[in-house]
Order: sequence, then structure tokens, then C-alpha cells
Amino acid sequence: MSYPLSRRHLLALATTPLAAAPRPSGLIIDTHIHMFARDRKRWPLHPDSTYDPDTRDLEDYRKFIAESRIDHAIVVHPEPYQDNHEYLEYCFQHEPSPGFFKGTCLLDPVLDETPGRMAAMKKKYGNRLVALRIHAMNKPDVPPLKSGPITNRDLRDPRVKRVWKAAGDLGMAVQTHFLPHHAPEIGALAAEFRGVPVILDHLARAGMGTAADYEEVLKLAKFPRVFMKYAAIHYSSKDGYPYADAKPLVRQAYEAFGPDRMIWGALGYTMPEFDQSAELLNLMFDYASEADRAKIRGLTAKKLFAF
Repeated sequence: MSYPLSRRHLLALATTPLAAAPRPSGLIIDTHIHMFARDRKRWPLHPDSTYDPDTRDLEDYRKFIAESRIDHAIVVHPEPYQDNHEYLEYCFQHEPSPGFFKGTCLLDPVLDETPGRMAAMKKKYGNRLVALRIHAMNKPDVPPLKSGPITNRDLRDPRVKRVWKAAGDLGMAVQTHFLPHHAPEIGALAAEFRGVPVILDHLARAGMGTAADYEEVLKLAKFPRVFMKYAAIHYSSKDGYPYADAKPLVRQAYEAFGPDRMIWGALGYTMPEFDQSAELLNLMFDYASEADRAKIRGLTAKKLFAF
């Protein structure tokens, strides 16, 4: 599941003074934004919604983009809408500038009709649709769900293989939102379908597993089409901003995947959030060259998502 920012993270934003920071140079692509309409009569949450989100309306986001001058963004279709993609389509139709948005879809990977639905969506949205997102957030002692809300499916289910292959056939990636102990299951799929790009969300939530679990995540770097998303680092920290305890995890990911397979996401919806995200990237990657940080900020995502 994807959750709104935690109370601890919001408190950090409120109590950490930040002067208006200059925009980072070069291309900036936010590879992970969720959009939630203010008008819930027109775009209601799905009955199987896994959480009640804060409003992140497109009209507000358009104003933020005018201030931040982010170049592109990936709308990660969220669980509160489940497999209803009407608001995603609205975002495509009313984007801040032509070609600004691309997006992901959420469909049940263990349903027989999912490959056909993916193909229909790809035909409708073309290269706007870049990935299918699959959730595997169940803890080791909790079995995956077989039905109900589209979340926490069994990555070992043979039907997931069909969906994974279908993504590759359609020129799409598979975006995985998972707890670290699921890394071997993702590795098995990446090994079988080596041509399919795989995106690991939120630093694989490295702090929500054991050190051994994270070692398995880092092993996924041996597959050249697996990408690590540097985003939502607070999930991997027990401290407040600037999440110093998570910095070694970020560096391990950098050393394993390199800047050509790391992308940046969850940059925020307000200028204070954006400024803090930019500052945090420089803190987390202070050992990396400016050229490598430019790749993480946008150049790698430009190639991956064909902007």
C-alpha cells in the first residue's frame, strides 16, 4: 500500500525551517506522485479503497508545477481508486503542459482478464501508460490476499507470470511496491523475464525489513533492467529529518544500481516539500558527482519512461 506522509514526516516539514531554495539545475522528473480529486462525487473512492487519502487535486498541483518548474511527472495510480482509472485519464487530459504526465495502472495481477485489460488501456493511452504497479506489502507471517482489494498478491502465483510477460509485450514496466522480504520472488520474475523493466519503489522500504532482506534487494541489481526508486526515505528511517540513519541504505543502493538505474520520486505537492526533497537528495548523495545526481534527478527517468 501507499500511504499519505506520516504524522512524524509532516511534523518534520512543519518544524524544519527552510529558506526558499534555488531550483536544482537540469531536468527534474518526479517519478512518483499520487493524485486525489477534491470532488469525490465525480471521482469517488473505490469501495475497496485501502486508505482514505488527503486531497491532492490536479488544480492545486498545476499551481505547484508553475512554481517548482518540475519538467515531468509519473502519476502512480493509487489504491484508493483501485482499478478505476478515470481520474488518471482526467490528469492526462488536463496536464500542466503537453506531454507533462505519464502514468501507471493498477489491475489485479491474479485475474485472468488482466492481460487483456492492460492491452486495452495501452491502446487507449499509448505511451502515456508506462507501468503496471503490483503491491506485496504483507509481512512474512501474513499470507498474501487472493481476492478483495488489489493489494498484497502472491508474486509466486503463475498468473502473475502471465501479467509480467504481458507488460513486457506491451512495452511497459512492472512497478513493485513491496517489503524487502519479497525480493527473492521479484528476482525470480526478473530472471525469467529479463527484458521487462522492473521498478523498486521507495528504496524497497529498506528499513522495514532485516539487513539480510535488504541484501536480497541489492542482489536485484544484477539484472540490468531493474531500477531503484529513491523516494519516501522516511519509510526506512527511525529518525526525523534528515533521516541520517537511512543514508547508509541509500549509499548501498547507489553503489549497487548506480545513477543510471536510480530515479527520484515523491518530490512533494508544495514548495516547502519540494525544497526539502531537493535538499535531502543533496544530503543523501553528497558523495556523488553533480553529473550523477543530475541522472537521478531526471536524466535516467527520461530514458526509462521515454519522455
